[in-house]
Amino acid sequence: MRRLLTAIAIAALPLGASGAPRPDLTGLWTSSSLTMLERPPNVPSLTVSEAEAPAYEKKVMAANAADTDDVGGRSSEIGFWNFGGRFARIDGQARTSWIVEPADGRLPYSAAGLAARSRDAARRQDSANPESRTASERCLLTGWAGAGPPMLNAPYANAYQIVQTKDAVAIGIEAVHDVRVVPLVAGPQAARHGPAVLAQWMGDSVGWWEGATLVVETVHFNGGDQIKLPTSLFISRDAKVTERFARMPDGRLSYAFSVDDPATFTRVWRAEMVLQPIKGALIEYACHEGNYSLPGILAGARREERAAK
Repeated sequence: MRRLLTAIAIAALPLGASGAPRPDLTGLWTSSSLTMLERPPNVPSLTVSEAEAPAYEKKVMAANAADTDDVGGRSSEIGFWNFGGRFARIDGQARTSWIVEPADGRLPYSAAGLAARSRDAARRQDSANPESRTASERCLLTGWAGAGPPMLNAPYANAYQIVQTKDAVAIGIEAVHDVRVVPLVAGPQAARHGPAVLAQWMGDSVGWWEGATLVVETVHFNGGDQIKLPTSLFISRDAKVTERFARMPDGRLSYAFSVDDPATFTRVWRAEMVLQPIKGALIEYACHEGNYSLPGILAGARREERAAK
């Protein structure tokens, strides 16, 4: 009976060009970690030893807790949650950033990219038009870039559900219950994207298998969601993000990605993450389109305008 069930499970997996079953990425995963996209300024290297890690982890948590806004409140929820207070471990080493190239662990913005990011940030502070506000405030997408691509870890709601068939891979995220459906093709030569004018919220993704690795290429990004918090990652509509998913021997999921965006960065940059397996089910994220806070944001702006007069 055990052999029969094993054979049935293998038969249900998608097959590659060679006829061999592909790894099954199906499951529940979390990206929760103190490690963030960029290396903190008070940490000197990509990896630190297990002996050094606790001291650096405390420094990062202290810096997060000290992050306040101009009225004394917490400007970021990162300092409250702190992701369990531990850096991610990859290849047995504590990682201080997901970015591995460039070697300094920082986003390689060009002058034009920084200017574009500033313009976009200023536009999103406009309280005259609700459609200028962020997709997160309007409950259209998670504001923490968790839906991706690239998929970045947030202070909370870092759970993913992956469902895999022979024709597609669906990636659902806990925050705002976004789902990205990636159709599978025979290889990069067969990848076909839709027209750029149909810019979906999470871009236009196509995937294929390279051995035991799922490769996903995404283009045609939506201009309404170009700044990816919490690290203020900005990508242009013409960016190309290439993601790679693979099961690790220890049961975790390797998630690596590169961003090719000449309009924003001086070079292609690359990052590596890990997703931990979890049990249970995704919990409903109770955010509705329009958001209760959005009328308050607009009403508060009108009151400030009246007071100024």
